[in-house]
Amino acid sequence: PEDTVTSSFASFIPAARPEHLSKTVRHRSKRMILDSLGVGLVGSTTRVFDIALRYCRLYSPVAVSSVYGKPGVKLSPTLAAFANGVATHSMDFDDTWHPATHPSGAVLPALLAASQMLPPGTKPSGMDFLLAFNVGLEVQGRLMHFSTEAHDIPKRFHPPSVVGTMGSAAAAAKLLSLSRAQCSHALGIAASLAGAPMANAATQAKPLHIGNATRLGLEAALLAARGMEANPLILDDIPGCSGFGAFYSVYQPKPLAAPGEHHEFLLEKQDVAFKRFPAHLGMHWVVDAALSVRNLFVNYAGSFSPSLIRTIVLKIPVSKYINRPAPSSEHQARHSFQFNACTALLDGEVGLGSFTEGSIQRQELRELLGKVVVEHPEDNAANFDKMYGEVALLLHSGDVLTGKCDTFYGHWRKPLSKESLLKKFRANASHVLPEEKIEAIITLVDNLEDLSDGSQL
Repeated sequence: PEDTVTSSFASFIPAARPEHLSKTVRHRSKRMILDSLGVGLVGSTTRVFDIALRYCRLYSPVAVSSVYGKPGVKLSPTLAAFANGVATHSMDFDDTWHPATHPSGAVLPALLAASQMLPPGTKPSGMDFLLAFNVGLEVQGRLMHFSTEAHDIPKRFHPPSVVGTMGSAAAAAKLLSLSRAQCSHALGIAASLAGAPMANAATQAKPLHIGNATRLGLEAALLAARGMEANPLILDDIPGCSGFGAFYSVYQPKPLAAPGEHHEFLLEKQDVAFKRFPAHLGMHWVVDAALSVRNLFVNYAGSFSPSLIRTIVLKIPVSKYINRPAPSSEHQARHSFQFNACTALLDGEVGLGSFTEGSIQRQELRELLGKVVVEHPEDNAANFDKMYGEVALLLHSGDVLTGKCDTFYGHWRKPLSKESLLKKFRANASHVLPEEKIEAIITLVDNLEDLSDGSQL
């Protein structure tokens, strides 16, 4: 069919051209690529990545694609995408968009792996790479906008496991120059490979959601390239026969306009959020609120003295999987409003070291956690565009000190500066790379449009 939602997406993928990417879109997407590379590099030092890599090395006879943080180690393209996707989300340190998903980690590893897979003479240019990356972002964003449910903090499934798989398939299809019909089939195949329940949030299984999204999207494109077919109406709302709409209780798809003068990429309208520390995005509101009230407390008492605090009141949105009063593992701690607020109060910061077992089990931290009371104000929506975090300290003296944050530094409304983004990348990459290679990557990404061979990344 020529006039369906699915056909409009399938037509958009091969029709996208470099001139369709505005200066703003190119700039923002390169920031995303750099941040994602850094997050993946530091993620390659984690236990969950090590488990995934040891698994992948059992099944990788065709080793052509590189692995983050492991010089000399190569895997098959799909397994390299999987391993690097796991690394990217291993610390929950990767970028977040609105509606809620982690856009870069589901796409970038697939493109890196596919670029190395292609034989000499057919390698994508840096501009080809950047265009495919943005096609993957656009497909994710458009699919999320088909449901109002997607705008809220998720409850049923982890969004990147669904829209990320579709974005990876679209990006890989673009990079591999699939035909319009093949792009349609790639999206249809990807829909059958998508999905992961929210119950695995705050466990070692959650990073697999990103690993699978980027791997399975690439697999969908490779299968379509070899002739596999799928439902040509997969994105349409067909009564009695759910396609992609099976993931949403409300699903109202619309055709995607052809790239050009009548189409504006979503990244043009809205930037992404970059995290300053490795934890669920919601934690960034309560940490900034906690740091604000901590400064008030130090000015009030001369130092931070937990013994003066009777109660800590957190005013947060309702979201069960990130409301964790007593986390016992690093992954639970990354998904706990209470832990991150109390860590910020106690230490004056939250960073990589905050989620070690020693930090989590500290007696003084446990005592602070025991003073926390949670409230859910009606005006505090479970929505990354509308929520706020408030931390109030009720002192034994009867005084009350309050800190509030409605837009943390790094949010799309308050983007990280170039200096802050580079500082984060350098800090993350320094865990596995020497300084000269770190600076070379920064230069490479900054000049990606001029790169003759995108696989150099």
